[in-house]
Amino acid sequence: MKVVAFSGSARKGGNTAKLLNTALEELSMQGIDTELVELSGQPISGCIACYQCFKNKDSRCAVEKDIINDCLAKMIEADGILLGSPTYFADVSAGMKALIERCGMVSRANGDLFKRKAGAGVVAVRRAGAYQVFNSLNAFFLIGQMIVVGSSYWNIGIGREPGEVANDEEGMKTMRDLGRNMAWLLQKIKTE
Repeated sequence: MKVVAFSGSARKGGNTAKLLNTALEELSMQGIDTELVELSGQPISGCIACYQCFKNKDSRCAVEKDIINDCLAKMIEADGILLGSPTYFADVSAGMKALIERCGMVSRANGDLFKRKAGAGVVAVRRAGAYQVFNSLNAFFLIGQMIVVGSSYWNIGIGREPGEVANDEEGMKTMRDLGRNMAWLLQKIKTE
């Protein structure tokens, strides 16, 4: 089994990555392969509504100039997907929004590629606006017919400066619980 996580932060190795890695560590301890993909420094544009993915039906985006097709391949291979974003003006980062738009469109064009995979959103926030980000991430999973994994609280960690989120004890516990819950669900799904 494998879980792939995508960090939509502009800061490589920042708070969003810290939160995701905390959940991934729990998954790894349960024998699940994990991978973190950081979108930082990657120029990714949003969907251009060309609808070539509906014509081609090859599980790929027709726009080939960035890493989206690599991300799609990782999502298709994975049993679980974590999407993490910092809170930028009360919503997801531009890179995460582009990933959601394009991977979501290709998935729908190809019979819902992520159907019945496990998914969870993770949010880094300085102060406010996190719940809108959480909703945006979860909307990707829900429209894709995925199973959304919960935790002991909303999947949010508080911190502004890189690494500061590690001081949010409840946020870090929430990430550990999220990792354990996703591992449990994946093990149950695989036994069916």
